[in-house]
Amino acid sequence: MSADFEFVDERIHLPMGAWARTERSLLRWRGRAVLGLTAGAWRPCLFPVYSPAGFLVTSESPADHPHHGSLWLAADHVHAWVPVAGGSHEIYAYNFYVNEVFQGRAPGRIVQETVSGQALDTQRFRITQTLRWQGPQEWGAPDGRVVLREHRVWTLEAGPRHHVLDVESSLTAQQWDVEIGPTRHAYFNVRVAEPMSVMSGGRLSGAGGLSGSSSLSGPAPHWVDASGPVGGGHWAGVALGRVRISSCPQEDMQVSCFASDFGVVTLNPFRHQGLRLRAGASLTCLARYVVHDGAADGSVLDALFAAAPESPCEPQARWRAGGGSDDDNDEGDGQR
Repeated sequence: MSADFEFVDERIHLPMGAWARTERSLLRWRGRAVLGLTAGAWRPCLFPVYSPAGFLVTSESPADHPHHGSLWLAADHVHAWVPVAGGSHEIYAYNFYVNEVFQGRAPGRIVQETVSGQALDTQRFRITQTLRWQGPQEWGAPDGRVVLREHRVWTLEAGPRHHVLDVESSLTAQQWDVEIGPTRHAYFNVRVAEPMSVMSGGRLSGAGGLSGSSSLSGPAPHWVDASGPVGGGHWAGVALGRVRISSCPQEDMQVSCFASDFGVVTLNPFRHQGLRLRAGASLTCLARYVVHDGAADGSVLDALFAAAPESPCEPQARWRAGGGSDDDNDEGDGQR
């Protein structure tokens, strides 16, 4: 491992007879904390996440939406198509987004099985996770059904003014065909620290000069940024963009954005269309995050997101346009 990076398990010294609920690994670059990789009780997330100057820029499990996990990946409306007698099938509906039953869908966990880290050079570091998307204990499945397996890779390029973080999430259907979406609760998310939200004096902006939650929510711009005050007169922000699915025709993909004044930003390729995976087939979802100090600089972000790498693979999935009822996709507070 490069001497510039340190990737270690967090050690909490507890009295005899006490145990920690979950695990966290910490990544430091040149002695300064960059991020933590938290296994999580329900799903993994990156928390804490720091700007290059060392300011905390995300919020973990806020009171209004405790399932918001700082910087995280998740999906609701994950449907397993399970064969039954007579040549038909039944749909087993799971929710891997909220930490409880949601609109009748069973809550599942995204469980970290392995994690490893590798320095690529003096500024780049790669974290690799293997995960399983597992439903709850139920009749006929005392250990819960494993619906998907995931290979997730985070590649960090650290820098003095911004950290660039690319993520590749490769999902493989297990025993049955699996469909993800349509759903408004997916896939790439960030919840910024409360002082950075628009409600507390922060700012939302996007590619092409867009600004404000109402302008940004809808068809996704190339990138979306949430920036705000982080203390001592300083600002910092997190930008998210360049979402693509390498195993599906890009011309058929519609990425949706939700940006809120209370601090969450979501870019979602499954909002208006479901994606069907045959048993044993895989797809890879990709995105880029940029964590920066100062207010958002549109020209810098344009260049950083234009440079996001591709990761091609053979098409193994197909879109299913439309689908889903309004009842399933639009309730209550409008999002999250």
